[in-house]
Amino acid sequence: MTEVPLSDFQSPSPHEIVPMLIGSTVEAIERELVLQTLARCHGNRTHAARLLGLSVRTMRNKIRQYGNDGVDIPAHN
Repeated sequence: MTEVPLSDFQSPSPHEIVPMLIGSTVEAIERELVLQTLARCHGNRTHAARLLGLSVRTMRNKIRQYGNDGVDIPAHN
């Protein structure tokens, strides 16, 4: 599977992002960022971890916790 370059991702403007974040916890924002990055990486945990600046171990631990919390995790395609 080929990696998706960062340049292929459309970045919303700060004016679009900030209103979505207000009222959310940092934990909820982090979870959403991890899950959306995983989805854009077609479930490739190594690539998603690299894009987010996380170790693969940290990514694995976050995914395990999200799964234990009942969150659907994007599958590797």
